[in-house]
Amino acid sequence: MDCPHCKVSHDEEVFNDNLMVCPHCGCHLRIDAARRIVYLTDEDSFKELYHNLKTGNPIEMEGYEEKLSAAEAKTSMNEAVITGSCTIKGRPALLAVMSFNFMGGSMGSVVGEKITRLMLKGAEERLPVIIYATSGGARMQEGLFSLMQMAKTSSAAAELDEKGVPLFIMLCDPTTGGVTASFAMLGDIIAAEPGALIGFAGPRVIEGTIRQQLPDGFQRAEFQLKKGFVDCIVPRQEQRRFFARMIDAHCAHLDAAKKKKTAEVQL
Repeated sequence: MDCPHCKVSHDEEVFNDNLMVCPHCGCHLRIDAARRIVYLTDEDSFKELYHNLKTGNPIEMEGYEEKLSAAEAKTSMNEAVITGSCTIKGRPALLAVMSFNFMGGSMGSVVGEKITRLMLKGAEERLPVIIYATSGGARMQEGLFSLMQMAKTSSAAAELDEKGVPLFIMLCDPTTGGVTASFAMLGDIIAAEPGALIGFAGPRVIEGTIRQQLPDGFQRAEFQLKKGFVDCIVPRQEQRRFFARMIDAHCAHLDAAKKKKTAEVQL
């Protein structure tokens, strides 16, 4: 298996053992949602939520059902995001992991609904929410219904903010379009994987619009970090420890509030 960046060849097992990160150059290859959940969460702690939500065809787009069926067969997922509860080094959290392999990680009605429900659950139960974002944007096959998810997820993120519950975002390659323009940019901490493409329109579209050559590395995570678009870059092997630290740093007030409420109930 060749690394797409440095072209050095390694056995597939080497990539798998290294969380799909090239041991030669550190290039972070795309990884499926199920494997992200395994390396991030404590063993057997992840409990899926909202699995029963099923995508329809709201504007009766021809061939849409067939594309959904093909994506389900390819990924063993019923939509482009998996949501659930988990613990990370013993810290409880709510987790959403998007998959670019499912129709480019596009955000349709069900993706927006699952992410919205997860954030509202976090606000209600005072649990931190972690979202791994990777997407080509809103799903064109659902028309206006997909665009409505931008407002819906943003509103849920505002609910978290109002309740003082942290929202942590990990931007993966690529994160673009309507996902970037909504919840993916509303986290209290916005982290990114090394080399991830992050933006609204892609570089080729921008170059064609402004008719200028863009600088090297434009829209990559390292470029966005310099421009203040993301807060930090976190390699895949360090993400478990990173989120445990973020939860400790941002959730102390939530634990204090829970203890106070428990004491008041006991009185």
